[in-house]
Amino acid sequence: MQRYEYRVVPAPRRGEKARGVKTTEDRFAYALSALMNEMAAEGWEYQRAESLPVDERAGLTGTKTSFQNLLVFRRSLGTAASAGQPVLRAAEAPAPVAAPAPVAPVVGAAPLAAADPLPEAGALQRPLRLGAAITPEGSSPALGPAQSSEPVSR
Repeated sequence: MQRYEYRVVPAPRRGEKARGVKTTEDRFAYALSALMNEMAAEGWEYQRAESLPVDERAGLTGTKTSFQNLLVFRRSLGTAASAGQPVLRAAEAPAPVAAPAPVAPVVGAAPLAAADPLPEAGALQRPLRLGAAITPEGSSPALGPAQSSEPVSR
C-alpha cells in the first residue's frame, strides 16, 4: 500500500518581478512556477489548488467570510511492505515499554562511597543509595559516631 504525506501552502497573491517579465499575468505565472519548482526540488508533487472559506472577524462582534487560495502537494513515504513495517492506525499503536524491574541488593557487598566513581551501567548489581549500608537480612546497620562534635541543645 502506497503512503503519502501532504503539504498545503498558500498560493502567491502577487507576481514577482524578473527580467523580461512585464505583464501582471506573466509576473504571477513566474511567481507560481518558482514556488512549484522549489517544492518539486524538495520532492513534493503538485496535486491541486483549493479555494476554501475562512471566517474572519469584522469589527467588534461581526464576522465575514473570505476565501483563501491554497496549493496542495504530496510526497511518497514509500510502501508499507518495502519499509518492512505494517501500517498501524492510531488505535493500534504499540504501547510504551515499561521500565525494568529493580535489581535486588547483593548481600554482604560494601556500600559505595561518595567519592567512588559510578560503575558501568551493565555492571550495576545493587541500587545506588549513598550513605545507606546494605546488611544481611535480620540485622540492623552499624551506627557510627555523630557527624557533629557539638552537643544538641534543647
